[in-house]
Amino acid sequence: MTTMVDKPQTTGPRTSRRGRRRVHQAEPRRSGFPWWAVGTWIVTLIFFLPVAWMVLTSFHHEADAATNPPSVFAPITFSNYSDLFSRDIGPYLINSATASILSTILVLVLAVPAAYALSIRPIEKWTDVLFFFLSTKFLPLVAALLPIYLIVKYLGMLDNIYTLVIIYTSMNLPISVWMMRSFLAEVPFEILEAAQVDGAGFTRTVVSIITPITMPGLAATSLICFIFSWNEFMFAVNLTAVRAATSPIFLVGFISSQGLFLAKLCAAATIVSLPVLIAGFAAQDKLVRGLSLGAVK
Repeated sequence: MTTMVDKPQTTGPRTSRRGRRRVHQAEPRRSGFPWWAVGTWIVTLIFFLPVAWMVLTSFHHEADAATNPPSVFAPITFSNYSDLFSRDIGPYLINSATASILSTILVLVLAVPAAYALSIRPIEKWTDVLFFFLSTKFLPLVAALLPIYLIVKYLGMLDNIYTLVIIYTSMNLPISVWMMRSFLAEVPFEILEAAQVDGAGFTRTVVSIITPITMPGLAATSLICFIFSWNEFMFAVNLTAVRAATSPIFLVGFISSQGLFLAKLCAAATIVSLPVLIAGFAAQDKLVRGLSLGAVK
């Protein structure tokens, strides 16, 4: 008479020593010291050093700022900033803000529908359209300066802030269309089909669906357009005089062949750079997400 003995059943998957060893070997090895982090900080400090040196020089006297080698531990003074605001910098900053903000808004209003037609609802020969937008950036600005000046003079719009708004819009529109197209290409097409089934029109789709999804891309595009418009100098110095002069023209006024001007110039450059730095710091999370979202595949 034989007795049947049931083998005990083990709970859970069996893992042999060889399998455990393979799993252990498949894990990635982590380096003991974060060399990449250290290298990133070194590169960041190298790029930040000129900005820090500009801010430090703005708090020195002109004699200390002009020494060779420069004096790092020179006495601190705020006289450069008091002289700066006594020269009435406000209108220049207002003109720069007006031209930059209005042109950025116009660029987004024009670039989003164009990018929609080139990515989500592609038209025929859309690659030729993209190449045409890109070809407009091949011409140097100085080559277009004379015809633009003659046209603006004929229209009686010299020294007019809205002239700069139109020019900055045309300058930033091609690159904005390229950027927004790459952002809109990442929008899932199923969401747009569901909105179309629900009866949403083009305006409702853009405002309620596409805009929230591509908000990081919009922030990145608007910040780049704002920076390009804020720093533009060639058209501003040739098409404006007094009423529509922008902040880069105000900076040039400190450069002189007589006397020292480096400390006051650094103070003015620090004040002019603050709006761009504040805008970049406020939108840094959306800027990083937007640049990674719109990566060209």
